[in-house]
Amino acid sequence: MDEPSTIVLTGATNGLGRIVASALARPGARLVLVARNEAKAEAARRELRRESPGAEVNYVLADFANLRTVADAGSRIASEHPQVTVLVNNAGIHAFAQRVTPDGFSEMVSTNYLAPWLLTAYLRPSLVAAKSSRVVTVGSEASRRSGGLDLAHDLTDTHPFSRLGSSVVYGKTKLMAIMFSAELARTLASTSVVANSVDPGFNVTGLGRELPFAATLERVLRMVRVGVPERGAAIITRLATAEAFAGSTGEYFSRDARRLNPIQPGNDELEQQRLWMATERLLEPFYPTSAESLCRDDRGAKVLGS
Repeated sequence: MDEPSTIVLTGATNGLGRIVASALARPGARLVLVARNEAKAEAARRELRRESPGAEVNYVLADFANLRTVADAGSRIASEHPQVTVLVNNAGIHAFAQRVTPDGFSEMVSTNYLAPWLLTAYLRPSLVAAKSSRVVTVGSEASRRSGGLDLAHDLTDTHPFSRLGSSVVYGKTKLMAIMFSAELARTLASTSVVANSVDPGFNVTGLGRELPFAATLERVLRMVRVGVPERGAAIITRLATAEAFAGSTGEYFSRDARRLNPIQPGNDELEQQRLWMATERLLEPFYPTSAESLCRDDRGAKVLGS
């Protein structure tokens, strides 16, 4: 992408996001990191500026388990950056026990799906205003272990689950993210924005950080070069910047850039639309009803609220 880039990146203080941030922090780029922890965000900002002195790096604080903070962050970024050329929805969590957010949602549903949905909605005008822009949403082939999706239940389900059962819930949130990306691409079809999702594969960085043995397991896997995170980060970076993907939209890619077909109902356009509409109803309290320009897609249909 030849034009100066304003890049918004979530989950950039560690893991895959931190590696992607290093790759995107080239001279002339403006990076906005969306982070929960201010100390980690400041440390990442300093490191990135040392790595790439020609890059402008700043951060905005938001806790994806608190949607009010996401709304505040989205509003601030949109007001300070009228054009955004790249948005990478990377932040995510695999929780091994159910935790309910202050907003009343499952923490995994909020962090992995609702928060990136809401942030993208706030940044939509800035993405559309750019000459060309891209939205990359990190999904996962763990979605194939989701057992499908029940919209009347899964968006708002807060029942307890076991460590083993957590994989099903995590898979559902990633399936939602893939479906969101596909529907987002359709709503932006008349613009120069492209939207794709990606499975970065198995990566040891941040692996099961809630497990007591996670650090030891990560060291062992790194030693035998299993789950090397640079490979997962590379495809995210390519989707965000490479010319080869400039014309791709509404796709779901593997770590080696193969097009993937999501598990049902992930590839069902009607179900993607139903999920979109159900989500906008849930998120209406976190959206400024006076911001009419943010509440309609490029076909004139409502995006949030009514």
